[in-house]
Amino acid sequence: MTRFFYIQDGKVLTSEELSELVSVPLESVLWIDLCQPQGEEKRQVEHFLDTSLSSRAQAEEIESSSRYSETENSISINTNYLMPGPDDYTMEAVSFVLRNQTLVSIRNVNLRSFTDLQRKVQVYPRQYPTGYHVLAGIFESRIDLDADMIEIMAREIDSCAKRVGDGHDMNQEFLLDINQLQENTMLVRENIVDKQRVISSILKSDRCPDDVYNKLAVVNKDIASLINHTNFSYERLDYLQNTVLGLINLEQNKIMKIFTFVSLLLMPPTLIASIYGMNVNLPQSGLGNLDFIILISLMVLTIVAVLVIFFKRRML
Repeated sequence: MTRFFYIQDGKVLTSEELSELVSVPLESVLWIDLCQPQGEEKRQVEHFLDTSLSSRAQAEEIESSSRYSETENSISINTNYLMPGPDDYTMEAVSFVLRNQTLVSIRNVNLRSFTDLQRKVQVYPRQYPTGYHVLAGIFESRIDLDADMIEIMAREIDSCAKRVGDGHDMNQEFLLDINQLQENTMLVRENIVDKQRVISSILKSDRCPDDVYNKLAVVNKDIASLINHTNFSYERLDYLQNTVLGLINLEQNKIMKIFTFVSLLLMPPTLIASIYGMNVNLPQSGLGNLDFIILISLMVLTIVAVLVIFFKRRML
């Protein structure tokens, strides 16, 4: 849904009809939010602002010049927003254009940070006198949501750590769960690092108002703390992964040790049975039923001897 916000008589009004832009002075327009815009809507905004808007391909480029650029009349910003899903996270490109005091946002999905700020702009109009203040509010709201995602991931990591401590369910599925958490952690870190790079570029601009500068400086500090948190979470997941692999290897070694011991235990009786199974004359042959008793006794004695040797050398 496309909406624009403008100031009239000290109040922030909103409209969903871009055709009404022609009746509103440019300096009164606070924010134009283009959500899933059509080509005609983008052209209307470009004509109204006398500037070009970023395409989706440009918004998804990773070069620094594509993420932030500043001209004499406008500032263009491209960044990514992380979208949590049931199993994994996805990145959505979002573009901003600052033309004088007017902000234009371009997105293809509904984002909670935008919805929350739309309500705040209308309820507290004095806190958002320019597009710069709106942009700072969007980043503040988004970083709070990123912090919430990191807290949720931290709880999931705690749950994994408890499972490792209990020693249960150390299997391939559990390893895949840890790997997915690692992927999500890297995506979250990539997302907030991208915000840090954009905000740092805005802070270097001479056009940034002083009060907005102070807000963004605080947001930048929050981002730095979130980056440290995600680094710690990733290291913890790496430690958990190594621990799980070690426990699985120990369990496999125990199984192999049992099979090896059973094989060694049966080797002497097998040797005796194979010798007396040969079709030749051997000692003790011709003794009738005593042959079978003697062979069984020899096998039992060899098994007992192997057990004694293993126990004495503490190999079990």
